Amino acid sequence: MRIVVVGPGRAGGAIALAADAASHDVAAIVGRTTAAAAGLAERVGAEPLAVGTVLPPADLLIVAVRDDELGGVAGQLVPAVGDIDNAVHVSGMKPVSVLVPLDHVGVRVGAFHPLQTLPDADAGAKRLPGAWVALTASDLELHALLVLLAGSLGMHAFDLADEHRAVYHAAAAAAANFPVAALALAEDLFAAAGVPFAAARPLSEAVISNVFDLGPRVALTGPVARGDNDTVHRQIEAVSESAPEWRGAFLAFVRALARISGRLHEYEDML
Repeated sequence: MRIVVVGPGRAGGAIALAADAASHDVAAIVGRTTAAAAGLAERVGAEPLAVGTVLPPADLLIVAVRDDELGGVAGQLVPAVGDIDNAVHVSGMKPVSVLVPLDHVGVRVGAFHPLQTLPDADAGAKRLPGAWVALTASDLELHALLVLLAGSLGMHAFDLADEHRAVYHAAAAAAANFPVAALALAEDLFAAAGVPFAAARPLSEAVISNVFDLGPRVALTGPVARGDNDTVHRQIEAVSESAPEWRGAFLAFVRALARISGRLHEYEDML
């Protein structure tokens, strides 16, 4: 399909590179200025344009700008949208209604949110195949177009209702970021014990595999799940002594584990 991408940053760049690799025609890359769009445009053989410039005809307009800029950019695109009938943003949080200026001029609007970390355009493009993507569409024609796009990029599409976007985004943030916090805590505790953090990699990778193979509650092991209160108490004392700055976080993690294992009542006194 013929695609125009607004926003040459990490998300827009990743999608543009992946679309180009999948033999889609990326017709234009749109940035704040033509110069801002030029680098990515050259890589995918697209025309670099500035926001407000009349856009070339396309099957799909992908708006990949920061969440707080979506409404304003959508308004700037109205006089430039030309012969484009479909537009999506790539935000996981913002509702489709943020594109209402485009909707008011007859453009079908929706959302296409890759559930994947996109640290930069190149790494992101490599990580899109195999990732899941949340689709929200104003009608069946746009939905069918987005399903085709997802399939062509090697992604797994699922539907997301607009009213569920906030809790979905919270889930995505938890899945992506909470393990990082837990591992940062573990890194400091291993350091206090004189153990290299790399030693934890096989363990952590096996646990994540178990979580997705078995489910989080079944995959849970360790002293909290066993009800080994004395061990947990000694761990808390050790953390308080060796890394007191992490004590609050460690207690919060213990509480969360006790809750999902059904043993919260056993640990209330020490938490």
